[in-house]
Amino acid sequence: MAANNGALALWQPKFMLKKIPSAQLRLGMYVQEFCGSWMDHPFWRAKFLLATEAQLSKVRQSGVHELWIDTDKGLDIETGIPEAQVRVMVEQELEHFATMPAPLMPTVPESGDDVGQALELIHRSLPKITTMFSDARLGKALDLPGCESMVDEICESVISKPHALISVARLKRHDEYTYMHSVAVCALMIGLGRQLGLNDRLLRKVGLAGMLHDVGKAAMPLEILNRPGKLSDAEFRVMRSHPVRGHALLTEGGGAGPVVLDVCLHHHEKVDGTGYPHGLAGEQISTVAKMGAICDVYDAITSDRPYKRAWSPAESLRQMVQWKGHFDPKVFQAFVRTVGIYPIGSLVRLRSGRLAVVVEQNAANLLAPRVKAFFDLASNVRVYPREVDLADAALGDAIERYESPSDWRFTDLDELCGLKRLQSGA
Repeated sequence: MAANNGALALWQPKFMLKKIPSAQLRLGMYVQEFCGSWMDHPFWRAKFLLATEAQLSKVRQSGVHELWIDTDKGLDIETGIPEAQVRVMVEQELEHFATMPAPLMPTVPESGDDVGQALELIHRSLPKITTMFSDARLGKALDLPGCESMVDEICESVISKPHALISVARLKRHDEYTYMHSVAVCALMIGLGRQLGLNDRLLRKVGLAGMLHDVGKAAMPLEILNRPGKLSDAEFRVMRSHPVRGHALLTEGGGAGPVVLDVCLHHHEKVDGTGYPHGLAGEQISTVAKMGAICDVYDAITSDRPYKRAWSPAESLRQMVQWKGHFDPKVFQAFVRTVGIYPIGSLVRLRSGRLAVVVEQNAANLLAPRVKAFFDLASNVRVYPREVDLADAALGDAIERYESPSDWRFTDLDELCGLKRLQSGA
């Protein structure tokens, strides 16, 4: 249990990061990270010393508006925002969401077997979704009644145990990403729809939209779809056609309905008008398409891909809240309420001087989930994991801040919070 415990303190970041506009970038700066999706920037590596005019020009001509520099490894500027200040700003913004009203529909307390039931549902759904994409690739008509039946099951699961399916669905193997992504976005859309107060009929429509939002990828060349590395500009242009191709497939088949068609076509639009395929902005984008954009991105960045390791759920929210202009603020606030400020699997530091992983949400107070404490910071050792209900005022404990798992190199957080069974197949 105490393996590697003595060295963990050495893994805390010791560099000085500043967030700056890309217009202030100059040669000699060390790029630590680009803000926004990894698909937005033109470099395979995100960390490097900016050494040539060609690199500088490439950044400025890209769609990247902000980035992080490491002033210990390269040149500094006076106007950058230090990492600690940005971290406080992000935490304050996310915690502000915690003051929003509780979920609009009551939730049923989740039991220890909910993860197992969610796992069974995913295993039943996966072959059907795989067949659906295979049929679409062969030019066969989509089995919409079969999709609707799956959505009904997922809808029932999300309503009765909202966080189990959403949490389990993010754990994917590389070879099943496209299919599991459909299940995950379906579940996220239903959860977000509940938070926004949609009725049962609309919940099933947005769930079906989530299930079919990426059906256009069935029309993409396999060598591009399965490429393990970053796509070339030409390949990325082909991939960017998948919303239009999916919309065409659904239109030709008939019966999908306007909600499904809209989400399929417009889930890559951004509220600042820089998205695709039509560059829509603000109120030109429907609420359901705005929902699709958030759910699609969140599931993508919380999933391991061949070319990028997943961010943790909490880290993903903290990245997304900084991408100004990507998402509708009101819909994103509702999304944070859906998954929790500290989603299941998040690593947090407690006031009691321990590290813990979040195991269950508290719908009445997003700042006080149930956690499993497993590491003592004072002695720098792992301890026997114990569940702590932070909503119990008698305990006097609380979350001080989110911790990045990459800083600590813990590899068993999913197992600690009960999600490891999906990857092991148990």
